[in-house]
Formats: sequence, structure tokens, C-alpha cells
Amino acid sequence: MAKIALIGAGSVEFTRSLVRDILSFKSLGDSTISLMDISRERLNFARTVVNTLVERNGNRAKLEATMNRKDALRGADAVVITILTGDVNVWRHDLEIPKKFGVDFNVGDSRGAAGIFRALRTIPVMLGICRDIEKLCPDAIVLNYTNPMAMLCRAVQKKTGLLFTGLCHSVQGTAEMLARWIGAPIKEIDYVCAGINHMSWYLKYNWKGKDAYPLIRKALERKEIYNEEIVRNEMFKALGYYVTESSGHNSEYNWWFRKRPDLIEKYCIHGTGWNPGRYAYILKEYIQREKTWKKEVKKLVAQSKTMSLEKGYEYASSIINAYLGGSMFKFNGNVRNTGLIENLPKDCCVEVPCVAKKGRVSPQYIGSLPAQLAALNNITAASEEMAVDAALTGNPELVYQAICYDPLSASVLSLAEIRKMVKMMLRKNEPYLPQFKSVNI
Repeated sequence: MAKIALIGAGSVEFTRSLVRDILSFKSLGDSTISLMDISRERLNFARTVVNTLVERNGNRAKLEATMNRKDALRGADAVVITILTGDVNVWRHDLEIPKKFGVDFNVGDSRGAAGIFRALRTIPVMLGICRDIEKLCPDAIVLNYTNPMAMLCRAVQKKTGLLFTGLCHSVQGTAEMLARWIGAPIKEIDYVCAGINHMSWYLKYNWKGKDAYPLIRKALERKEIYNEEIVRNEMFKALGYYVTESSGHNSEYNWWFRKRPDLIEKYCIHGTGWNPGRYAYILKEYIQREKTWKKEVKKLVAQSKTMSLEKGYEYASSIINAYLGGSMFKFNGNVRNTGLIENLPKDCCVEVPCVAKKGRVSPQYIGSLPAQLAALNNITAASEEMAVDAALTGNPELVYQAICYDPLSASVLSLAEIRKMVKMMLRKNEPYLPQFKSVNI
């Protein structure tokens, strides 16, 4: 009987899907599911939903719900982390302050000035969780879904010896999108995808063993396909390899699409994919959700009585099953660069193919990325390394220097303007940066 701890279980929709997937494995069906969240109200909703799933699965599993993190972690075999440090009224400033300086973010949860400040707030919390794991369940596999993925994983992998892997939807999601574009069943697609989180590249994308990139290029000649992912399709035409994660995200990771209003209008407004790149897209979504979340969660509670119990496409349950002795499972994970990608910085967080087996996760050696891909990955990884060191040391000057190398900020602002922007963001975030003795730069 395994114990699986979900830290941040108040993310009710994700928790519901994850537990459904866990219970779909016979070997995990009698697990203890320990839900933990800092919000009692959200935790109670999650417990109600999960209890319904447990009952529908024959009451084999045992359910726990607690606001005490140590109780949830004690003796766990696997830990899944889905947290958010600070509510919308905290992280909205990550986007709104840069906008005053002309730096226009779409999501702002992963990298750049906005992502770096989310990392500064979240890294101390994440390390606190991991210190508890080291004491209470040091042999557990730890799976993180929290953004900013690369910086959080880098901090944990730098400061702990835990088996800690970050998971993201973008690799399998983009693979399925490309398969749809060329009319291929996803089961007939094989690929090798590697790079850094949200900026990994399909180094190989084959259909029935043959290179499918010519078919993808042909598909882009259709207006409806080109318009679905305008930013990513432009990047593909320029760089020769398709990148993971949405056009909206990728538009804020480079110099090319968001530095002028006319470029934003041309590339980031009219796409038909889920996130073409409008300013503050997710912030506006969260503000709306805050108004209606109780109503929406109550719908989830009701739907759990009839929802399909068939496993979804998230990796976590399959990885846990493999780690605890079930069937081997292949996935893309965020791990430390122990020479896996030779032309990216040593020890930075890279996203590469991995294999989960009993008691271990084995990442795949990639070699070198094509130069045009490594160039973009390297500058991003270097900026994030400075940001992680800033979070770990409490050095505000490193925050400024990291953002000097943020491609989007640097494409819009001078060094002096970046300093002024960062100073304003540091002061706004001061209550949430306990590791900083001073926020003066």
C-alpha cells in the first residue's frame, strides 16, 4: 500500500484528475491519498471530490486531508506539488509594473522579469517543503507541476539530494497538436524532444518511422494551421525545429514578437490557439475565476459522480506506478544537466526524455542541440541561474542582473530603465521576500 501526498491539493480540478489516474492502476488502487492545502475551504472541496472517486473505485484507497504539511508527507512514497505562493493580488504586479515601463507580458509565470519574481517568492516555500521531505520521506519520488518550472527545479536540485522531477503538459500537448495537423494518429508518432522547459525542441518528429517535418511545413501553408500558432510557426520557419509551449508563452521568451505594439498586433493578438499572446491573459482569467471559483468547484463536485474513470494524459500517475514497481514509463522530465545536453550550462535544469523504473528515473543523453536552438536556451538558462542564486543568497543586485539578460525586457528598456523597474518590483514584493535583508539596488 503506497502513500501518495498531494501538496497544494486545493487545485481541485487537477487533484480530481490526478487521483482518478492514480486509482486507475490496480497496483495503486489501495493507496493512501493524503491531501494537503493551506486553504481549509479548498481542501474540503478537494476531499469531497476525491472521496467520491474513492467510493466509485470500491473504497479500496484510504483518504486523508490535512492542513499540516508534515502529517501529509510523513512516510510518503510519492509527493506531487502544485502550489501558488501568493494570491492574484500579489502576482498581478509581476505583469502590471513591467507594463508601466512598456514590457508587455502574456502570462508571466515562467521566465523573464515576471517569472523571476514569481521564482523569488516561491523558491523559499518550495525548499521548505523539500526539507520536510528530506526528513519525513527521503526516498519518495517528488513530482513538481508548479511554475516557474525551470527555476524551481534548479533551486531544489541544487540544494537537495531528492529525486525531484518537474512535469509539464507542453511536450505531449504539442506532439498531439502536430499529429493533428498532419492527420496522424498520435500512437504512430515517435519523437525526441529536448531543451529547457517551455523551450524544448522536437529534434526528431517521425510518423511511422519517417521524418514528418516536411508534412508539418506543408501543413503551415494552410491559413487555418498557420493562424493557430502564429508565433511558434514563425519560430519554426526561422529555426527549423518546432518548440514546445504556446505562442503566448514563447512570445515573451525572446526579442522578436512583443517589443513593439505593431508586432504584438501582428503576431500576438489574432492567433486561434488557446493562448495567442494577449497582454495579461492568465491574470485576467484568474481575476474572473476568483469571482466564480466556488460555483465552478461545486460543478466539479457534482460531475465527479459521473465522470469517466478512464486514465487521462498526465504523466504523474504512470511515473509513480513505475517508480513503485509497475511498468516502465517514458516521459519528458525536468532534471539536472549532468552532461545530458552538452552545449547547455552544466547543472542547469533541462527538459529531456526520461525513463521511470522501480526506484529510479533515468534521463536520456541528448548530445548537442543545433546551434540556433542552443543560443536561445543558453541565454535563458544563464538569466535563470542568476535569478536562482539571487533567491538562494538574498542578493538584490543579482535580480537586476538576471533581468538585464531577459530578452523581452532588454529589447524594450535601457539598463537604467531596467534598474528602475526592478527596484519598483523589489519594493512591491518586499513582504514576500524573507531571504532578502535589503531590496535596495
